[in-house]
Amino acid sequence: MERGQATLDLEAQASERLWEDENADHGGWFCVRTDPFPCPASGCAFIAEFMTAAHLVLVWEAFDDPNLLRHAARARDVGRNPRVVGYLPDFGPSASYYAWVAAGRPVHGVKAAR
Repeated sequence: MERGQATLDLEAQASERLWEDENADHGGWFCVRTDPFPCPASGCAFIAEFMTAAHLVLVWEAFDDPNLLRHAARARDVGRNPRVVGYLPDFGPSASYYAWVAAGRPVHGVKAAR
């Protein structure tokens, strides 16, 4: 493998399975909708319209959760025009922010080779 070549981070993908809950019903929870922005992973064509982790919409149980507000503020600071909205399943698959944190904050799985 040559220096600077990207590889798939299988460890991050495995840890994602620990926090993804396909049966979770987050209807009535809250998320941060933003202006569309591209996934930062090299070569990924995914366009996000919400604060996400590994392409899952991050959700919070309370509208005024301090971590939700902190993430919305960060999105505002980089010009993404955030709005806190009620999550609907039509937005796409979701994950609880706190389950994501407990799993070590896995992200879309690419990293630089060492």
